[in-house]
Amino acid sequence: MERIWRTIKYEEVYLRAYDSVQEARTCLGKYIEFYNQIRPHSSLKGKTPNQVHLNRLPE
Repeated sequence: MERIWRTIKYEEVYLRAYDSVQEARTCLGKYIEFYNQIRPHSSLKGKTPNQVHLNRLPE
């Protein structure tokens, strides 16, 4: 869990200057969506968390 927060800080938070709390929430939500749905993870053999999770669900 700590790893995701480190990634969010270095890939999103530290690169931006948010004008408001609302903007920060919106941008973080978009980043988390990107992180889970689009960004490949080396620890998941190049798959996204969603791809791995959906493959584990019983049909």
